[in-house]
Amino acid sequence: MKVGTDAVLLGAWCNVDDKKSVLDVGTGCGVIALMIAQRAPEAKIIAIDIDQDAIAEAVDNFANSPWDDRVSALCADFKDFSSNSEAKSFDLIVSNPPYFPNGLLPSGDARTKARHTVELNYHELMNGAKRLLTSDGILAIIAPSSCEADVIEQGTFAGLHMVRQLNVSSIVSAPPKRILWEFSPKRPITVVKEKLAIESEPLVYTRNYVELCRDFYLKF
Repeated sequence: MKVGTDAVLLGAWCNVDDKKSVLDVGTGCGVIALMIAQRAPEAKIIAIDIDQDAIAEAVDNFANSPWDDRVSALCADFKDFSSNSEAKSFDLIVSNPPYFPNGLLPSGDARTKARHTVELNYHELMNGAKRLLTSDGILAIIAPSSCEADVIEQGTFAGLHMVRQLNVSSIVSAPPKRILWEFSPKRPITVVKEKLAIESEPLVYTRNYVELCRDFYLKF
């Protein structure tokens, strides 16, 4: 899988303040785990994925990074991982989860698993995260705006409270195509809702997008 804008947005946006134990669910090539390692110098990150080839790539990327002593990769199904009584608690769980639950399935098993709720749906993700999070921990995810109602509903059913929401549009004045959320078992005093446009016009990035992602893109 190539590194996509969704992963970069989530890795740059999620709150890593005082986070020391992090789980990256569906790590793919490991980019989000590496971004968090770069942003949070005290964090130890476990990155899991159900696909063995993805884990092999993540292991290689971690080994060739400055943070290989703090990032590890494990081939595991999140449903099994979260139900394991020996699984540790995490300050932050981050996931660029499967999406397009009603879309046409792309060709190739790996791509299907990565882009659709075939192996992990929002209900399973939310409930598993609730079991693994510390009392004031954070689950950070990104999903298509069309999945907003399902994400919020499943978070509520799991006993997780929305903390932050970022609506992302591809260009100024366009409706959001992606939404980033943070959920927590701890009810927040206020919920922070913000908007972000990636481009002000074709191939011209907005100042807010550049500021958010400048540490991770060579083109900035």
